[in-house]
Amino acid sequence: MANRTGTYVAFDGLGETDPTKSEFKYYATIQAWGANKNIAFSLTNSHEKTDAVRDTSKRATLYARIQERIRASKNMLVILTKNTRYNGSVLSYEIEKAIDTYKIPLIIAYPEYSSILNVNSHSDIWPKALADRINDDKTAAIHIAFAKDCILDAITRFHVNGESLKGGKNYYSREAYVQWGLIK
Repeated sequence: MANRTGTYVAFDGLGETDPTKSEFKYYATIQAWGANKNIAFSLTNSHEKTDAVRDTSKRATLYARIQERIRASKNMLVILTKNTRYNGSVLSYEIEKAIDTYKIPLIIAYPEYSSILNVNSHSDIWPKALADRINDDKTAAIHIAFAKDCILDAITRFHVNGESLKGGKNYYSREAYVQWGLIK
């Protein structure tokens, strides 16, 4: 087994070649937090551990690289929005591999919300691969707001060698979101 130190960041590219029109912008935000010396944020990015995959790469090459990256990951940060596709995206494949093959916990972040206090109220935007595994209780996951402090806390705590999550519908308390200044 590879050294599992990275966080694999997964999102739906929405079939767009222009990253500003897809959920890539949230991944770029995470990269910017990590690059900014004035922000306390550190992420070992699994995508940076292997060679880049080009848009012209064959599907087999893409899937092999995805598996290589997930295999080296301690957890997966999944970014979901109202635009996330229910089926047919690479995100579904990534979720399936993370849960079924590599047994890594998921940190599911929602950019459109300042807190996640009722997991089921967000189930309408879950891709089928995620919904099936959460509803069959086949995954360990926590649902969080897409905010720097939430993400940093979750990736630091919930991973293959860290705190265990029971089931797929975990979330932080209201008090945690108040402490982070995200709600009153």
